[in-house]
Amino acid sequence: MDIWNILEYVAWALSAMFGVMMLINLIRIDTTYDNELLTSSREGEIEVTAERHQI
Repeated sequence: MDIWNILEYVAWALSAMFGVMMLINLIRIDTTYDNELLTSSREGEIEVTAERHQI
């Protein structure tokens, strides 16, 4: 096995790891915030809500 095959496996492993991290983040954000809040057009609304502790 040469260095290029090892680098290819490392790249696939990193890709899978980042994909899993994105899915975990998607689930965490989806369960933490309401969909109306995430699609609102007001800037800073999430921060203001977090500061008021009304999550």
